[in-house]
Amino acid sequence: MRILNMTPSPQPLEMRPRNTGLTQGSYMFRHFDDQIKDVFKKIAIMGSLAENMIDLSMRILVERDESFADEIYKKEDEVNALQVSIDDEALRLIALNQPVAKDARSLFMASKIVTDLERIADQAKNICQSAHWVLAQPPLKPMVDLPIMAEIAQKMVRDALTSVIDRDVALAERVMREESKVDAFRDQVFRTLLTYMMADPGTIQRALSLILISRNIERIGDHATNIAEEAIYIVQGRDIRHTDPDLTKASSIA
Repeated sequence: MRILNMTPSPQPLEMRPRNTGLTQGSYMFRHFDDQIKDVFKKIAIMGSLAENMIDLSMRILVERDESFADEIYKKEDEVNALQVSIDDEALRLIALNQPVAKDARSLFMASKIVTDLERIADQAKNICQSAHWVLAQPPLKPMVDLPIMAEIAQKMVRDALTSVIDRDVALAERVMREESKVDAFRDQVFRTLLTYMMADPGTIQRALSLILISRNIERIGDHATNIAEEAIYIVQGRDIRHTDPDLTKASSIA
């Protein structure tokens, strides 16, 4: 009597199920995490564009060269398109995944961050437009305070975005404390230009345009501070709006 061999033959390697070590749930979680990272990569690009717009608008003023204006308007269009794209993607991910905790905070804050970045871009465009009236006449005074003020505000934007991407609370708190420097420069610029206007009414238009520019730079600092606050909320879930930065630092150390 012939005995049949019932042991199954081994499957070829290409037919065997692949063991990735990932369950379906863990795969979906990693995919969702990657999608959130993609949202923040777009935010980083948007922030770089807004920061570059600040630099170009100040170059118009300092170098007395309006040839940079077209590039500013082009970058503004890119910033606006990114805002719409990021908002749509954040809402889509929230609707599809119903995130909780830090993931939920990240996506909700993404929409707030891009709103601040879009307004920073608007302020840079406003500087460009005010600079046109400043350049229409001879220089009123050496351009010293405004470039320094703009440099501080621009660094605040850069550091605020870094604090968001790196989840760096300490850097975000430093950004918040820098806001007082920008405010001090705004007051100094106003006092200086006021003396020019009082001494010579012919300087009023140029002086008012420069005062408006100082206000635009101050608003850039305000929006950078907002982004820093949003970074802290993402990481720690703390809403620190309308609080003293020094007290905030003390509470985070305690």
